[in-house]
Amino acid sequence: MASPPVLYLKNIHLTFGATPLLTGADITVGEGDRITLVGRNGSGKSTLLKIAAGLVEADTGERFFQPGKTVRYLSQEPDLSAFRTTLDYVESGLAPGDDHYRARYLLNELGLTGEEATASLSGGETRRAALAQVLAPEPDILLLDEPTNHLDLPAIEWLEGELKGMKSALVLISHDRRFLENLSRTTVWLDRGVTRTLDRGFSHFEAWRDQIFEEEERELVKLDRKIEAEEHWMRYGVTARRKRNVRRVDLLADLRQQKREHRGPTGTVKMGVTQADASSKLVIEAKSIAKSFGDRPIVSAFSTRIARGDRVGIVGPNGAGKTTLLRLLTGDLEPDSGTVKLGLSLEMQTLEQKRDSLDPETTLADALTEGKGDWVTIGGEKKHVIGYMKDFLFAPEQARTPLSALSGGERGRVMLARALAKPSNMLVLDEPTNDLDLETLDLLEEILGDYTGTVIVISHDRDFLDRVVASVIMSEGEGRWVEYAGGYTDMLAQRGRGIEARKLETPAPTARKEAAPAAAPTPPKGRSKLSFKDKHALETLPSTIDRLTGEAVRLHAILDDPALYGRDPGLFAETTAAIAAVEAERAAAEEEWLRLEMLREELEG
Repeated sequence: MASPPVLYLKNIHLTFGATPLLTGADITVGEGDRITLVGRNGSGKSTLLKIAAGLVEADTGERFFQPGKTVRYLSQEPDLSAFRTTLDYVESGLAPGDDHYRARYLLNELGLTGEEATASLSGGETRRAALAQVLAPEPDILLLDEPTNHLDLPAIEWLEGELKGMKSALVLISHDRRFLENLSRTTVWLDRGVTRTLDRGFSHFEAWRDQIFEEEERELVKLDRKIEAEEHWMRYGVTARRKRNVRRVDLLADLRQQKREHRGPTGTVKMGVTQADASSKLVIEAKSIAKSFGDRPIVSAFSTRIARGDRVGIVGPNGAGKTTLLRLLTGDLEPDSGTVKLGLSLEMQTLEQKRDSLDPETTLADALTEGKGDWVTIGGEKKHVIGYMKDFLFAPEQARTPLSALSGGERGRVMLARALAKPSNMLVLDEPTNDLDLETLDLLEEILGDYTGTVIVISHDRDFLDRVVASVIMSEGEGRWVEYAGGYTDMLAQRGRGIEARKLETPAPTARKEAAPAAAPTPPKGRSKLSFKDKHALETLPSTIDRLTGEAVRLHAILDDPALYGRDPGLFAETTAAIAAVEAERAAAEEEWLRLEMLREELEG
């Protein structure tokens, strides 16, 4: 006999303003269940999870939670402000009799000490502390909303293993396909306000969803035929008894009402990339490039050749130097040694991991047109911004909405729309899957598959890497990078193991008095984010480096005159000294930028 459910929601209705969000949602959670809750961005998944957690009250419907059971809920945006340290926060989730050692164990496994001040945590540290807090008491039910956000691959794989070993029932919301495939045994699909349940894991979901859409399409065709037949009878049918006529008129009215009330599937994003003229066949050639921070190597003697049309992934734990390697390969940062040769006619577009380049006060329309009127040029053809917004699932009334009012997924679509609209023959994508729903990810993968240019991507999404890239550049530690053929799964097969978290090298207590420099930029105690001064320097140093590079080029051009020394020895000496000064200043600026970039990666990892 089946045991009673620990938690269930039945016929849940909820309306925000005049818009119904949930119109009959159900979910049942039994002991040890592994459920994934899927649906488009904005479908109400997070809201339904909050109702399950008892944090939001539905307008109508029934919520049952078995007395004596425990539940923990992980929010997308945890609030730690009421606690002094991360350990205080994690221990606040423990009940009497729970093991306090587990709180410290989980913090340590997630790369935290417990002494971090909650007021100065980065997004990644906040997410890790929140995970430790909900996992520590080993509750009967875990409700997890995007648990892999801000986590690197080692942390994601550790979390998978931890959840697999727990007896708790799980309800997961995530955009990470591989994470869902590895953990789910039941799929609940929230679509157009109602839920459907598939008693199989996420790997079977998409085929099932497409079958439902096909059945709906067939039913809609049948409805149209019925309406057509009734309209024909109204015009040409033989007059019968008045009572029968009234019934047929009512039937036609009902059919038309069904057609009006039918809510079709949410539209799909219509993405296309504006491609520039082809680049040269050889796009990037790096020979024995190296870059170090102090005594710590970031890149050591790395060589690669990237040809036109190649798809290359860069993977590794936070703090390994993925961004530094990317900047070296794209010519944005000079190596300490070795050479980087870029191909001809490169038109590069970059999709940033962060949304910092989006001014929160800018309207959606201005962000897409860059404030240049009401038109966007796509593939050489002009398109009205409202039409382009619709391609990315934005409603016309959102045109004057400030970006600050958009969700994370919507801001992600804005970044995609901007990057794909500009001509390019090389795309550099830094965590492009963040905050995108699964359907949008599908289309992005198709677009990249059809793209004739070159793609370099940094990602922690294993499924995305398997679907998109043809080779993976993997951090092996100590500045060593190795390129493997194939996607992420192919890399695992060749390497024999996954990605280990990078261990911070901290001096032993007995060696603190030694004068040896630290091997990595270790954040000052109690500090968990960049100061305003450091953040400003990190943002402005690239332009300073560019200015100094330009000045060095100008001075070298003066020295290129072979007759200069004989004509003006004073100018020759002055220019030579100026070059030495500029090169020294540029080297110092690059080292400072690298120091701050590594510190930022440490803090945000």
